[in-house]
Amino acid sequence: MNILEFLFNYLVFPGFLFTAIIGMFLTWIDRKVTARIQMRVGPPWYQPYADFLKLLIKETIIPEGTSSVLFYLGPLLGLIAMSLLAVMLFKMNFAPKTTFVGDLIVMIYLLALPPIGVIIGGSASRNPLASVGASREMTQYFAYELPFLITLAGIVLKAGGTIKFGDIIQYQQMHGPFLYSISGIIFGLIFLFVIQAKLGFVPFDIPEAEQEIMAGPYIEYSGVALGLYKITRAMMLFLLPLFMISLLWGGIGDWWAILKFLLILGLVILIKNTNPRLRIDQTLKFFWLFMGILAIVGVVLALKGF
Repeated sequence: MNILEFLFNYLVFPGFLFTAIIGMFLTWIDRKVTARIQMRVGPPWYQPYADFLKLLIKETIIPEGTSSVLFYLGPLLGLIAMSLLAVMLFKMNFAPKTTFVGDLIVMIYLLALPPIGVIIGGSASRNPLASVGASREMTQYFAYELPFLITLAGIVLKAGGTIKFGDIIQYQQMHGPFLYSISGIIFGLIFLFVIQAKLGFVPFDIPEAEQEIMAGPYIEYSGVALGLYKITRAMMLFLLPLFMISLLWGGIGDWWAILKFLLILGLVILIKNTNPRLRIDQTLKFFWLFMGILAIVGVVLALKGF
């Protein structure tokens, strides 16, 4: 791959531009469905794009005494990571030979960068409510990461021990998707709740809880910097279901992947609109006790061949 091809893949397709445009459209679907559930009309399809453009022309105000480097590093970190993740996801689904040893581990690190960016940005804001939000983000990250990593370990076991992302997809294409097994169903359930938490959707919107801490880590953000946070989350709404389909449901290499994606998106929106917000201690118990134990059961079943 030459440098021009890499830049095109990273900046245009399937990286930043493509993923951001699709992600913002998905946020419109989320807002529209949510509005219809609440018996409202909802926004027009172009509303997320208009909101983003409006933020681009607004001034970014940096609080007095704040490190501007850390203040901008927070939103940029997640955006850079999600653009790179998009390239890897599409490349390894449609050209499995591009896979390399440990690419799954690289993806885990990339998925960790958006919450770390939120923690850095919130901590750099020098605002007490932002600090509370950053603290909650950190606690929640450690909560859902445990069952998430155990689940990924179970998937690696089911794929014969490989940590190559492309090989895991090829294994499913030869032997059937992991989701069509008991352990696969357990892993899918855990994946679904982890997606919800990584997106910061209800019931796991504790770090920004607007009624309690007024958007938490985002409270001092405005203009372009806030727009980058929002577009990163939109990209995650597109990429996380694709990541799940790739690891559990046979990959995204055929048209059925669109239906699988819409089903996962529908479930995410349904969970968001039918549950109250949890407290941070309840989130910890939910992921460490209930989801953690369930993930271990899934790994044991995977070892037994179920």
